[in-house]
Amino acid sequence: MLKAFTSAYDPKRTSKPSGKCWVSASHTPLSGRAIVAREGQMAFNSGRRNFITLLGGTAASWSFAARAEQPATPAIGVLSSQSAAAVERPLMAFQRGLNELGYVDGQTIAIEYRWAEGQYDRLSALATDLVRRKVAVIVALGGDPPALAAKAATATIPIVFIVGSDPVTFGLVESLNRPGGNATGVNLLLTEIESKRIGLLHELVPTATKFAMLVNPKTANAEAQIRDAQAATRALGLPMEVFNASSDADLEPGFARLTQSKIDALLVEADPYFVARRNLIISLATQHAIPTIYPLREFSDSGGLISYGTNLVEAYRQTANYVSRILKGEKPADLPVVQLTKFELVVNVKAAKALGLTVPQTVLVAADEVIE
Repeated sequence: MLKAFTSAYDPKRTSKPSGKCWVSASHTPLSGRAIVAREGQMAFNSGRRNFITLLGGTAASWSFAARAEQPATPAIGVLSSQSAAAVERPLMAFQRGLNELGYVDGQTIAIEYRWAEGQYDRLSALATDLVRRKVAVIVALGGDPPALAAKAATATIPIVFIVGSDPVTFGLVESLNRPGGNATGVNLLLTEIESKRIGLLHELVPTATKFAMLVNPKTANAEAQIRDAQAATRALGLPMEVFNASSDADLEPGFARLTQSKIDALLVEADPYFVARRNLIISLATQHAIPTIYPLREFSDSGGLISYGTNLVEAYRQTANYVSRILKGEKPADLPVVQLTKFELVVNVKAAKALGLTVPQTVLVAADEVIE
């Protein structure tokens, strides 16, 4: 199933064939009986053939003219800091949302996918490529970096983004209610709830005396997330260390340092790179026996201990809605930034048992979903 999925999002594809073939009229040879007919009938048949040829030519001209008058299929550029595999479920929700609104890839629209595969330094070139292809809308997925890259690449092509924090602070929009400019989208509010995650982690591991936070320093709002988390641990009277990682080469040594520093509990920053590499991060957290809280349910679904955050599937579906409205003529400047306010708490009991933890009843009762 994954093979079929990824092939549908071929980043090299620029368009899909329409499935229509325009051909000129052709004539079958006269039958032997027609050839031996009287001369007058031959003349009539000849005239009839000429009339059919003229009619066919006229019809073909009308067909070509009608086709020429049809508007070109709009292209949607999807710019992501991640990979298709990393966001398979929400991406399917995006496509399904478009389909429900009458937009089908390869039929009524053409979707151009550009994946940075966690390499943020590629985003600028990928965004420029979409602008050069004159797409009708750029959908920036995977946090602040692709949104900022798209904004830097064009001031005219509409942009629909999904970000994890206040887009006003990064200059993406003028205000949440009246974005102005050429960008609008969805705010996941992931960075505004670090204190809640720290509280949940402390409730899950009440004996913890030392916290740590895994941060990608390349994230635009990393400092704000660190400040919020440190404020939350200070309120508990506990210290918190920061460990940076922006590539796979940083992760294993980083977890080794966490163990050396005798870290009791870990908070993973809301960052697209970490979402893409969640399987590796979860494996390392389990290997080093570090109880860890994550920003999205995709982590818990993949075997992570506990997650608290908004719903990516809903965010991607909302993005499809804004793309549809823009294609129908509405302006990003007039479309308010959607702020998702429903948060999901997901607990993986199987992961807790592997770490030798007993999940408190209060956490289980508060959970939206418990994975046994």
